[in-house]
Amino acid sequence: MKIVIIGAVASGAACAARLRRLDENAEIILVERGEFVSYANCGLPYFVGKMIASPSSLLVMTPELMKQRFNIDVRTKTEAIAIDTQNKSVRLKTEDRIYEEAYDKLVLSTGARPFKPAIEGIDSPYIHTLWSVPDAVRVRELAESATHVAVIGGGFVGLETAENLVLAGKKVTLIEASDQVMAPFDPEMATLLHNHLREKGVVLHLSDGVKAFEEKTDGVSIHLSSGAHVDVPLVLLAIGTRPNTELAKAAGIECTTRGFVVVDAHMQTSAQDVYAAGDIAMTRDIVFDEPSNVPLAGPAAKQGRTVADDIAAGGASFDGTQGTSIIKVFDLSAASTGANEKRLQAKGYTRDVHYTSILIRAMSHVPFYPGATPMYIKLLFSPDGNKIFGAQIIGRDGVDKRIDVLATAMRLGAGIHALETLDLAYAPPFGAAKDPVNMAGFVAANVVDGRVRFADCHVTNDDAEFLDVREAPERQVYALPNAIAIPLGELRTRLAELDPSKNYVIFCAVGVRAYNAARILMQNHFEHVTVYPGGIEFYKQMHFVCTPVAAPASDKKDHTDMEQKQTDMHPNTNPSHPDTKTIRLDCCGVQCPGPLMKVYETVQTLEDGEKLEITATDPGFPKDAQAWCDCTCNTLLSVSEDKGKYTAIIQKGRSCPDNTSGNLVQERPDGKTIIVFSGDFDKVMASFIIANGAAAMGRKVTMFFTFWGLTALRKQEKVPVKKNFMEKMFGIMLPRGVSELGLSRMNMGGLGTMMMKKIMNDKNVNTLEDLVKKAIANGVKIIACSMSMDVMGIHAEELIDGVEIAGVGSYLNSAEDANVNLFI
Repeated sequence: MKIVIIGAVASGAACAARLRRLDENAEIILVERGEFVSYANCGLPYFVGKMIASPSSLLVMTPELMKQRFNIDVRTKTEAIAIDTQNKSVRLKTEDRIYEEAYDKLVLSTGARPFKPAIEGIDSPYIHTLWSVPDAVRVRELAESATHVAVIGGGFVGLETAENLVLAGKKVTLIEASDQVMAPFDPEMATLLHNHLREKGVVLHLSDGVKAFEEKTDGVSIHLSSGAHVDVPLVLLAIGTRPNTELAKAAGIECTTRGFVVVDAHMQTSAQDVYAAGDIAMTRDIVFDEPSNVPLAGPAAKQGRTVADDIAAGGASFDGTQGTSIIKVFDLSAASTGANEKRLQAKGYTRDVHYTSILIRAMSHVPFYPGATPMYIKLLFSPDGNKIFGAQIIGRDGVDKRIDVLATAMRLGAGIHALETLDLAYAPPFGAAKDPVNMAGFVAANVVDGRVRFADCHVTNDDAEFLDVREAPERQVYALPNAIAIPLGELRTRLAELDPSKNYVIFCAVGVRAYNAARILMQNHFEHVTVYPGGIEFYKQMHFVCTPVAAPASDKKDHTDMEQKQTDMHPNTNPSHPDTKTIRLDCCGVQCPGPLMKVYETVQTLEDGEKLEITATDPGFPKDAQAWCDCTCNTLLSVSEDKGKYTAIIQKGRSCPDNTSGNLVQERPDGKTIIVFSGDFDKVMASFIIANGAAAMGRKVTMFFTFWGLTALRKQEKVPVKKNFMEKMFGIMLPRGVSELGLSRMNMGGLGTMMMKKIMNDKNVNTLEDLVKKAIANGVKIIACSMSMDVMGIHAEELIDGVEIAGVGSYLNSAEDANVNLFI
């Protein structure tokens, strides 16, 4: 049997190699118009950015190697110019001759070409495409001298090229006619990519197509539809592709109106013994069982394999694709599979009638193991949960694993309930006992069962009341505008503050507490309750303002010197500024608000102009550090991230509105007071966490301990004090200090408290004893109620050092200067 294959990249090369493995005696001719075969064109952007050093690294196979290993007749620089399907021959053209080649089976794998629309000036020599190895070599050479490059198109090639050019030190402007990059993603998910691109310095022009290119002496002026123009010495077109099907059309082979070759399940065309595979073939979409073309390397290689199997043995079929894909965009990975919401709506599907969706924020692995990073997962499914339409994931780590699990579940026809039961690998460095895929299943099942409803990510205060159930220190770092603030732990006792007839959207950091709050409200006859998807962190992405922190050149040099010379907590003299001291602080593994508290304590010991370099693994630390600096008149010089470790450099002091030097904090009437009425371990713990967090933000904090709360202030050792009978009885029954306090729930005779303390130790959470000491050291005013002391029979000698004894008047005086007053 003689098989001629036209096109020697993904599907063509895969078909040829598979055929040889199946049939040692077949005559296989592989025809390629260019000089390279089986090269990795998906690696071209990385070659342009010098992540790949040599073009030879892109060559999966050479003609000589294919001949040696597979005995395949590879003919490069040979173009197929005509097909005679009646006589089963192909006309081939080389540099010096044109000849006919007969075939028994013909495989068309002619691929696609970059799309160049009819725009004025598009043929300028300053405008290039990136599609082949020679393209990449030429663009890399031109980019060497170009300081500014414009990339037209925000798809896979456009984003990968933009990233690699930025990493190579180029200024990059990315222009996209649509309102978002990466069409496989829905707009809210694409927003995460927009924000990250801007953070990395890419200038984005969205919803602004190219009107014309005007050639200049040293480059091109790009005129946009908005009237803006961009002047650059180099332009890269990455607008999309068009199938190379002219050869098939001329031979009378059936094609679609968009130019793709029509094939059956066996990849056979309308012409007998002629197959088509790869970017030119219109195959099947498994989500909707309808014709589709997905120009990706994975489906192309599988199609080439299917063709080889059908030629060699017959009966092979390609069942279709769901378009599973992934892309790296600087620090983010973005992956998708199946349909997105835009496509569902384009097909006439109505939300909550034909489909529904969830969007959750999960961690790549357990937070207590260093390097955990967040990911956002959007899942689209039928209202009964029996069919998954598609999924999108964006995050820094573990995205590929989760999208592959979801793609496999979809391929096998699983619904959302199957995601709940998937038995996935877990160890602290890799995942969680409830993997993000499991979590997506749990949340989707709650939606199907009516236990929760999600708000639209663009919801505003005009649509509903915002209810923020985070704790006070979290709200200090980021305050949700016009929100009702009731911490989750207080919600049950403060329901009377809310109107059951109103619409409420509930917020917390990532969505878990908000779901718990929603369950409380829904079971207390609140009928209009929704949860904001992805929590405050996703809300901030939807209202993102790009403020990239770029250290001056001298600061970058300082940072290099610190990496080379510093040791933990030892000062280093900056060679460029001999009088400037830098301290290095390691907060890796310390949970929130620990890093912020350590920063506060250390900055107090510094002089104006001295620097503090902090390394932490808490993903929220970089933005917390920015918020803290904004509140305390200190300067955040830079923030960087490397493999889950975040490094911030803070310089003490800056020019403040009140003309202070940034010694500690700008004075303002924003004190915090806490009445500690409870003597339960967990509630006292929460009180001191809030107090230390507020103190770390530079706020004046007063804690007023009354009745049972006084037990937390007792010394652990017995103090010889003369008491009457009733006082002695109280003394015996009351806990002596924080070490003897029990949990408010699940105490189980002290076992619950032991378990809590063990978990706190494992997760590097400060002990309650330490928090009390830190609060006193941080200047928190701790007042013991004199009246309650008399009632409880507690004497001044029994209280720990640093406690003031006063009446309610002293507390009320502090409350006058406070904007937050808590009762715990």
